[in-house]
Amino acid sequence: MDKKYKKMLTAFAAVPFLMVLGNSMLIPEFPKIKSALDINQFQVGLLITLFSASAGVAIPFLGYLSDRIGRKKIIIPSLLLYGLGGLIAGLAAAFLDENAYKVILVSRVIQGIGGAGTAPIVMALVGDIFTSNQRSEALGIIESANGLGKILSPILGATIALVSWSALFFSYAFLSIPIAASIWFLVEEPSDNIQKQSIGEYLNNIKQIFKKRGVSLSLSLLGGMIVLFLLFGVLSYLSDILETRYDIKGLTKGLVIAIPITFMSTTSYLTGLYLKKKGRYFKHALALGLIINAIILSLLPFIRNIYLYMGTISILGIGSGLILPTVNTLVTSSAPSEQRGGITSLYGSVRFIGVAFGPPTFSLLNRISEKAMFFGGASIGVLGSILIFMFLDESKIITDDNSDSDSDNSSSKN
Repeated sequence: MDKKYKKMLTAFAAVPFLMVLGNSMLIPEFPKIKSALDINQFQVGLLITLFSASAGVAIPFLGYLSDRIGRKKIIIPSLLLYGLGGLIAGLAAAFLDENAYKVILVSRVIQGIGGAGTAPIVMALVGDIFTSNQRSEALGIIESANGLGKILSPILGATIALVSWSALFFSYAFLSIPIAASIWFLVEEPSDNIQKQSIGEYLNNIKQIFKKRGVSLSLSLLGGMIVLFLLFGVLSYLSDILETRYDIKGLTKGLVIAIPITFMSTTSYLTGLYLKKKGRYFKHALALGLIINAIILSLLPFIRNIYLYMGTISILGIGSGLILPTVNTLVTSSAPSEQRGGITSLYGSVRFIGVAFGPPTFSLLNRISEKAMFFGGASIGVLGSILIFMFLDESKIITDDNSDSDSDNSSSKN
C-alpha cells in the first residue's frame, strides 16, 4: 500500500472515529446528564436512540445519492451537518440548563442525519478504491479506528466533562471541520463509479443482488446489527453500575470502560489481517464471535468482583472484534461499485438500529431483572450464531472484485 493510499486510509479512518464519539462519548456521562437535566435512565437512553434511529432512516437515501452523484459530495456536507447538530446541542446545554432536553433531542436527530452520510459511505468508498485482496485489511483498519474511538471516547468524555457536560457536544463541531477538510484534500474518488441510473433501474439492480445473495447477505447484516445491539446495551448498563455498584466515577470510569473496547479494537485489526491472508472462514468468525458474546452475557449476572467482571466483559470485546470486520468485508464485497453505496448504507442502517435499540431494551429488561436482561441478550446471540453457521454461504458473496456481480449489472443495462 503506497503513501497516497495510506493518506487516504488515514482520512477514511478519521470518519468512523468521529462518528463513534457521537454515542460512545456520551454513555459514560449518562449519570451526570441525568442529574443535570433531571431525567431518568430511559430518557437519557433516547439521546442514543434518536441519533441512531434518524441515521438509520436517512442512510438508504444518502447511499443512493452517493452512487448517483459521488461519495465525497455526500460525506463532506454530512460531516458538517453532524458538527452543526453538536453545536446546537452544546448551546442548548450551556444556556437552557434543565430545559435543554427537548432541544438536545432535536439536535441529536440532526446529528444522526449527518452521521448517516459519513461512515457507511466511507465504507463504500473504501470498497471502490481497494481491491478484494486489500479490502479486508483496509476495512479491518477502518473498524479498528471505530474501536479506537470507542476506547478513547469514555476517556475523552470524562476529561471534557470535567469542564462541563455541555462541552461534550461542542467537541463534535470542533472535530468535524478538520476531518471534512482531510476528505476533501486527501481522498481521490474513482471517477468511473458514478452511474446515472434511474431510481427504478437502481432498485432493480439492488433487488438482483438480494435475489442472488439474499440469504447470506441478510444474515451478514443481521450479525452486524446483533453485535452492536448487545455491545451498546452492555456499555450503557456498565456505565450505570460502575457508579452505583462499584463507586467508580469520572476519568477512572472512562479508563475502565475503555478496557473491553481496547480488546475489541485490537481483535478487529487482527481479524482483518487474518481474513486478508486466508480469504475465507468469514462465516466461522462471525458465528464464533456471537457464541463468545452469548457465553459472556450468560456469565455476567453471577459475577460481582470488579476485576473478574471487567475481565469477562473484555472477552465480549474479543467476540465483537471477530464479528465487525468480518461483516464489513462481506457487505462491501456483495455489490459492484454502482450499487455499493446502497448496500453499505443498508448495512449502516442496521448497525444504527442495533445501537439505537440496545440501551433502551437493556434498560427495560433490567426492570424485570438483571438475569432477564443478560439471558435475553445471550439468547439473541445464540440464535443469530446458529442461523449464520447453518445458512450463510460466504462463497456467494466473496468473489474476485465482484466480477460476477459486475457482469450481472452490465447485462441488466444492455
